[in-house]
Amino acid sequence: MEENISALIAEFGETISDPRVFRGETSLEIRDAACLPAVCGFLKQKLGFQFLVDISSLDHWGEDLRFTVVYEVRNMDSGENIRLRVSFTEECGEIPSVTQVWPAANWHEREIFDMMGIRFSGHPDLRRILMWEGYPYFPLRKDFPLSGKSTEMPDVAFTRQAPQEGGPFVTAPTEKSSVHREPRAKTFEA
Repeated sequence: MEENISALIAEFGETISDPRVFRGETSLEIRDAACLPAVCGFLKQKLGFQFLVDISSLDHWGEDLRFTVVYEVRNMDSGENIRLRVSFTEECGEIPSVTQVWPAANWHEREIFDMMGIRFSGHPDLRRILMWEGYPYFPLRKDFPLSGKSTEMPDVAFTRQAPQEGGPFVTAPTEKSSVHREPRAKTFEA
């Protein structure tokens, strides 16, 4: 793994952060989102990380760098994994697509766009994948209420906000363990 990290840092210099290793997992921060496709291409073509395991996103609502997109890649021959992280501001709201490097990124990027509102420039078909076209919100953002938001599309989906009391994301305040706070466990008797 150290050889791969050294090769990345030699190729991209200050664009790549020093690696962080936690519990055997190596993470790198890409400081310039514009370099993302080049870094991913280098990982795949030169270092053998052929498999894109997953792409996920984080919302750090209230912080300057609001969004982070996380790429998990694997070298199937050596069994090594690398995690790449790219953070950016809400105003930016867009990073380059890596579908040219890993075609499997297509649906991952569409889901992130649909749920978080992060755009991927150069994506071949960036449209909603879970919510309906025209839905004006991004449900996984932290500023989206758990009860949802009313919509003006009565023929398409539920149009009222869901009640909070007893809902799937509401727990009852108590000193007891999470087993007792979990709504699905409310019938549990201790």
